[in-house]
Amino acid sequence: MKQLSKNALFHAIGGVGLFPVFRKIFAGRAAIVMFHEIQRDCQLELMTGTSVELFEYSLSWLKRNGWAIVSLEECLRRLARNDRSHRYAVLTFDDGYRDNVSVALPILERHNAPFMVYVPTAALTRTLQSWWLGLRELIRSGDDITIDEMVTRFHCPDIQSKRAALRKVDQWVHQDYKRAESFATTFNKAGISISALNDRYFLDECGLQGLARHPLASIGGHTTAHVALATLDAASARAELADNRNYLENLLQLPVRHLAYPFGTPGACGVREENLARELGYLSAVTTRHGQLSEHQLNQFALPRIGVCSSFDSETSFAARMSGVQSAMHRAGSWRGRN
Repeated sequence: MKQLSKNALFHAIGGVGLFPVFRKIFAGRAAIVMFHEIQRDCQLELMTGTSVELFEYSLSWLKRNGWAIVSLEECLRRLARNDRSHRYAVLTFDDGYRDNVSVALPILERHNAPFMVYVPTAALTRTLQSWWLGLRELIRSGDDITIDEMVTRFHCPDIQSKRAALRKVDQWVHQDYKRAESFATTFNKAGISISALNDRYFLDECGLQGLARHPLASIGGHTTAHVALATLDAASARAELADNRNYLENLLQLPVRHLAYPFGTPGACGVREENLARELGYLSAVTTRHGQLSEHQLNQFALPRIGVCSSFDSETSFAARMSGVQSAMHRAGSWRGRN
């Protein structure tokens, strides 16, 4: 309901033509836009990624509204020298999905748009415990689904109820990331192979090597096993960052300078992880916290992003959030909280 109310407000503001006003006052100098899967059939995948149509619209909207799409390094350079000739957009993709190449890349080429792909080692080696893929496969496979770990049974005979069930389980995991480790029994009972799903959805080493040679592409680190770093001790968290970087640099024979924290929420990464990324020689690290970038008080090891997913985004809500409407709502909420 909260998302529905927010979308209704976005549509109301857009309907009276106020996006340019909000953009002038509240939009940052730059924004990092976050994608995961770019899906040809969003309904089949339970709206867990971004549709081709919304992806195409996002890139067209950015260019039409004066945002220059640049690489992450170029964006950070321009912010550092206070270049105000444009607003800047950086396109990022997390996890290294096959459809980033098969579906997104031709669109990116048409727009001549640079982009960053953050890749965990285990996705390439097929050892990733991609519980989110397992849950999606489980929930779309039948009308009555039991999640043993939650002691919960869902009746979900249609797309809407399946999406609602998936959202509830996902929220349950995000309350305690260690819960994800418990899904093995449910997946095994349902005959779901996580390794097979990894092979179906993620690039392999050869595919990533080919992508890394593309003139528009940059490759970033995303840890070895895609775990919430804050749940690990310091030595293990450091190893997740360092080993992934070494693996990617050896595989690609290219420097890996940028990082995305898995999950990227305050519960998954914090000041300790920022310090580790800095100590290990990364130039930047991105989170999943909502926000845009300005020249002032820029923490390059906790960069916010604007996520785009067809589950909650429309063309209007994308335009609203890029125009700073959500940032204005956050500021208004903070102001009310102080008074």
